[in-house]
Amino acid sequence: MRSFLWNILVTVIIAEFVIGNFANAFIALVNCTDWVKRKRISVVDRILTALAVSRIGLMWTLVTGWFLKVFHPTACTKVANITWIIWEINNHFNVWLATILTIFYFLKITNFSNFIFHYLKKRVNKVSLVIFWGALVFLPFSYMMTPVYETKNIKGYLENVTGKPELKGGIYLSRRILFMLVKFLPFLMSLTCSLLLISSLISHLKKMKLQGKGFQDLSTKVHVKVLLIVASFVFLFAIYSVSVITSSWYMHDLCLKPVYLFPLASEILYPSGHSCVLIWGNKKLKQAFILILCQAKCWLKGFETFIFIG
Repeated sequence: MRSFLWNILVTVIIAEFVIGNFANAFIALVNCTDWVKRKRISVVDRILTALAVSRIGLMWTLVTGWFLKVFHPTACTKVANITWIIWEINNHFNVWLATILTIFYFLKITNFSNFIFHYLKKRVNKVSLVIFWGALVFLPFSYMMTPVYETKNIKGYLENVTGKPELKGGIYLSRRILFMLVKFLPFLMSLTCSLLLISSLISHLKKMKLQGKGFQDLSTKVHVKVLLIVASFVFLFAIYSVSVITSSWYMHDLCLKPVYLFPLASEILYPSGHSCVLIWGNKKLKQAFILILCQAKCWLKGFETFIFIG
């Protein structure tokens, strides 16, 4: 019989999984529908749509991987390897697309009296595209961190290195350092943009205070909203990154225990929670969501009336 903590964590994971799939499917559907109607799509909507699709894939692979570990530990190794590869690809695009979105907001909203900044600001669409293609360079390194690659290319080599524990330790240490660099680079980029955005917001508030406009200035409200979106991403991404590293280093033998569900819940919280924040912060998505809620409310009232009359 599963423990009470196990049941609570499983319930949380299921709730995050359902909400996350709904939120990301909603983002993709709204943007694709708008794309069909307008015959064009903005850069930010492209990023949001691709991000939503990658997050759906990420959540499904996370849950599938956990399900195989717990309920089918003797499942075919090939299936488990495919799951790992799909997770790594989705994770890579999910992290880098969110980072590109953060950089896009930063360049669009903030203002600094710097030549390089103004040069990048005028070419924000090209900057986003360059970062995206540059991020693909890190995809092979991400694959090299997966258990699939380690089993095929590293484990056999280490077994042949007999009597050299220092060499073995050095190889594992170098792999872990490379793993952390690859995983934390987009986080550091997002954190830098967030700090610069905070600096820009403080300068803007001081300027508005001198002009007597205060916090109610429209530009200030935009600053604050974008800051909340970026800050939520950095916060959730920090939790996600720590959970990924923790689960990959220490949790291989704990998949049947409740403690394994803590990093899993944290990993699913990131693509689920941040997508909800994106809906709240995007005017088009927020209006579409409110419209759906109003229609659902009217439908429920009509259904209740039908039941009452019947």
